[in-house]
Amino acid sequence: MTVRTEEELGEALKNDQDTIEIEGDLQNKVLRIKATGTVAWVVAIGAIGIAVAITLGTGGAGAPVSGPVGIGAVTVLGLPTALSAVSIAVAAGGVGALNSLRRYKVVSNAGGKLVLSRD
Repeated sequence: MTVRTEEELGEALKNDQDTIEIEGDLQNKVLRIKATGTVAWVVAIGAIGIAVAITLGTGGAGAPVSGPVGIGAVTVLGLPTALSAVSIAVAAGGVGALNSLRRYKVVSNAGGKLVLSRD
């Protein structure tokens, strides 16, 4: 499945796609999520989890409130990647999708396309 947006990636993760092809700016953000060390990821995923819970719990109305909550994620991932991570998790229905994403293996990263495969 080819994806270009956080929402499409969230759907692909929610549907347990075996192979995901990522195009555009999203590929660099996904690589950053995958490259984050274990300890840093614990900090980031905790902050992202709170932001996602607020956003899902308010039907999106909590998005402005979730900004300050995600400071830990921004510190670890950088603002663009942290925002993408929250969007992916919201689209997939929770932060478990981000942990799932980190378990995908990079098959190739060439020609403007990142190809991930489940082990």
